[in-house]
Amino acid sequence: MNNWIQLFKEPEPVAIIVLLLLLGSLVQGMRRGASGSAKRLFFFVWEGIVVILCLVLAGRLAKALSPAAADLLVRHVKLPLRELNGIEQVWFTLLTSLRDFALLRYGVLFLLGYLLLRAVASLIEPLLERLADVTLHGGRAEEPRDRLPGKRGMSRFAGALIGAAHGAGRSFVFVALLFVYVSLVPGGWYADKISDSPLYSEAASWLAPVAGDVLEGQGPVLAKAVQSQFQQILQRKYEIIDYAVPEEIEQAALVVTKDAHTKEEKARRLYDWLGTRIAYDWDKADNYVRKGIWKEQTPEETFATRTGVCIDIARLYAVMARSAGLEVRVVTGMGSDGRGGYGPHAWNEVQVGDNGNHWIPLDATWAASGDWFNPPQFDETHIREA
Repeated sequence: MNNWIQLFKEPEPVAIIVLLLLLGSLVQGMRRGASGSAKRLFFFVWEGIVVILCLVLAGRLAKALSPAAADLLVRHVKLPLRELNGIEQVWFTLLTSLRDFALLRYGVLFLLGYLLLRAVASLIEPLLERLADVTLHGGRAEEPRDRLPGKRGMSRFAGALIGAAHGAGRSFVFVALLFVYVSLVPGGWYADKISDSPLYSEAASWLAPVAGDVLEGQGPVLAKAVQSQFQQILQRKYEIIDYAVPEEIEQAALVVTKDAHTKEEKARRLYDWLGTRIAYDWDKADNYVRKGIWKEQTPEETFATRTGVCIDIARLYAVMARSAGLEVRVVTGMGSDGRGGYGPHAWNEVQVGDNGNHWIPLDATWAASGDWFNPPQFDETHIREA
């Protein structure tokens, strides 16, 4: 008992919030009286049970529906062969991301399932409220409190006790949420301060045996997976924006690859063509680095001016590769500067072979400095974000 008293004597945020939850619930209990506090406590417990059940059921529902949703999206989501406006770009980015990224699809299905289940559960609450009124008041109207001072005092005392129990439950939920947050995101905002809290440490020692094995080590893995898919979704915008290929670029791509017999040969010829014909736009790069001025450039503009920075060259390569029947993607990340450092960079990956799983990297921007078509040292100089 002395340990808990000592915990509340220390002026740290977690203990202060827990103390406020306890005091607030105690005061609410005194004001509502026994029946009102009992009713509130009942619905607090009911809410907790509903949340847990809905979370579990939503997880199972999302897991079961995810493959079917992916198949439905594969069959019905087709990008129109025309220039898309801003709203259409966002819409098709979302649809194709749901189609291709399992973690995002699961998350959306989980959220929708949870909201649906909570809506269904809310339909039961009026019946439970009537049942609670009948149980607490026996179907009779409650006597006016101002005419029953003795009973009013007892009701407030009982209400305070029930309110304290309610506050303990709220405090437990609050600390449990902190425990989940610190376990999943150990490097997150304020996580170190939470871990230093004596009250949190005491409560976490109780929670760890129950949930620690489930949560331990999952935070970095989950965070990395979420970050990876988020980066891929951001990169997806280039595929959506550049999906409609101008006829002039399409014809150039077909001419460049007309004598190539394999996917890798086509990819190589496009790499050689861009590497020898598109000059790096140092003025554009300097304006961005020194002045923060960025000019968005379409593949059509890069093709016409024969100049561009890495993202412009990578986007033009992707458009030409798709025109030649290749599966290609734009990759963003960090590229070596040759002096031991790294800077923002973009390049491409092309699918070769027949199984659909073999992708090779290439960097047409660096073609003037050497052969960067799937060299062995590619990963030593390029760090992808996803």
